[in-house]
Amino acid sequence: MKGLQAATLALALGLAATPAGAAESVNLILNWTPTADHSPFYYAKAQGWYAKAGIDLTIETGKGSGVSAAKVGSGGSPFGIADLATMLVAKGKGADDVAVMSIYANTGQTFYWLKSYGVNGVKDFPGHKIGNPPGDASRVMWPAFAKSAGIAPDSVSFVNIGPTAKIAALKSHTVDIISDFYNEHDLKVIEFGGDLGYVNWKDIGLNPYGNSLIVNGAFLQKNPKLVEDFVRVSQKAFAACVADAAPCLKALLDQVSGLDKENQERQWERIKYLMTDEYTTTKGLGWIDAERMKKDYELVQTYLGMEKPFDVSTAFTTRMLDPGVKMDASKVKK
Repeated sequence: MKGLQAATLALALGLAATPAGAAESVNLILNWTPTADHSPFYYAKAQGWYAKAGIDLTIETGKGSGVSAAKVGSGGSPFGIADLATMLVAKGKGADDVAVMSIYANTGQTFYWLKSYGVNGVKDFPGHKIGNPPGDASRVMWPAFAKSAGIAPDSVSFVNIGPTAKIAALKSHTVDIISDFYNEHDLKVIEFGGDLGYVNWKDIGLNPYGNSLIVNGAFLQKNPKLVEDFVRVSQKAFAACVADAAPCLKALLDQVSGLDKENQERQWERIKYLMTDEYTTTKGLGWIDAERMKKDYELVQTYLGMEKPFDVSTAFTTRMLDPGVKMDASKVKK
C-alpha cells in the first residue's frame, strides 16, 4: 500500500512539474530592422517572460509598416509592429488587423534635410527628391502630410533608399530630403551639425499614433488569452526598460549585430518621449484613445480614401492591457 501511495505521489509530482502544454510558436514581424524601440521584446524573451507565458517567440526583421500590416492582416504572422495610420490603410484594403498596444503615442515621423541643398522648410520641398523605402509609413502617408503642409502631393519625387542608407544618401546628395523616425534624431545632429533642418509631423498639426503592436483579428478571436499574455508581457517589458534601459539594450545588442551602443542609448531617450502622453501615463502604458483613433481614421479617409470603409472601433482594443502598468513620465528627459 505504501508503495502504491509513493508511486501515486511521484506521478503527481511528475505531472505538476510538466507544463500543461507545449509552448505556442508565435511570430512577431517588426516594422524595420531591430533598434532600441524593439529592445523590450528582446529583453522579455531573454528573461524568459514569454516562455513562462507559454509563448515561443520568433522576432522577424521587417521591411516597412506597410509590409508588416499586410503580413499580419493576411494571417502570415499573428503579431507585428506597424505605424497605426499605415495599418488603417491596410485594413481599408481588407487586412484583418487590430491594434492592441501603442508604442509611439506621438508620431515619430520626421523629415530631415540639409540647408545647403536649398531647403529651409516644408515650403521648399517641391522640386526636391525624398529618399525612403517604398514600404515606409511616411511615403504611404505622404499625401496627408503634403496637403496639411499646403504643398502639392505630386510636387516631389521619391527615391528608393534602404533604411540604413538614409544618412549616406543625404550626405552624398543622392537625395535632398529623407524621412526617418525622431528616435534617430541625434545621429543626424552629430553627422550634419548646424546644416541640418527637420520637421516632425506634429509640428504641422499631424500627430497620428505611430508604431504600435498589432495582431491578426482572427488570431485574436481564436486565442484571446494568448494575445492578452503577449501584450501584458510586452507592456511589462517596456515599463522595465523605461525604468532601466541598460539590460534591455544589452539583450538587443546580444542578438543584433552592427548596432552602436551609444546610438541606441540616445535613441531610447527619444523613444521615451514618443511613448508619453496623457493616456499612457494615466490609463496604462500603451493605451490607445478612442477619440484619437477616430481622428486618425478621418485623416486616412480624407487624404488617402478607404477602399472598404469600416468602423474604426474594430481596429483597436485596450482590453488586453494591464491598467496597473503605466508610463513613468519622470524618466523622460525634457
